[in-house]
Amino acid sequence: MNKIAVVFWSGTGNTEAMAAAVAEGAGPGAELIPAAAFDPAALANYDAFAFGCPSMGAEQLEESEFEPMFAACEAGLAGRRVGLFGSYGWGDGEWMRSWEERCAAAGIALAAPSVICCEAPDEDALAACRALGAALA
Repeated sequence: MNKIAVVFWSGTGNTEAMAAAVAEGAGPGAELIPAAAFDPAALANYDAFAFGCPSMGAEQLEESEFEPMFAACEAGLAGRRVGLFGSYGWGDGEWMRSWEERCAAAGIALAAPSVICCEAPDEDALAACRALGAALA
């Protein structure tokens, strides 16, 4: 059984709901971990990773907890199975496209298409999150 870290930051609960669906899709090896509690030194303990963060400010990752944690993980994610997800309240998903480009530049190949949704995830978004989790399992 693969160990999958589902690491997320959520302000309103939307991205947390998405994280729960990713973990459900990934199965019993998935562990939900708030970004503030994830230690990048633990990368070696997992087979795959799903990172979730909503769009914040001017289409960027949350700056105080998520961004520093993800930056510390980046170098250790090349060649690993990684997926991205998150919600947004306005815009068109630019923050996710920027995040995907950042990952590509760091040598991180995504294992499945990223999942985004506007505001609270509907059933289609939750199904896409479960599919993302299954792709990482």
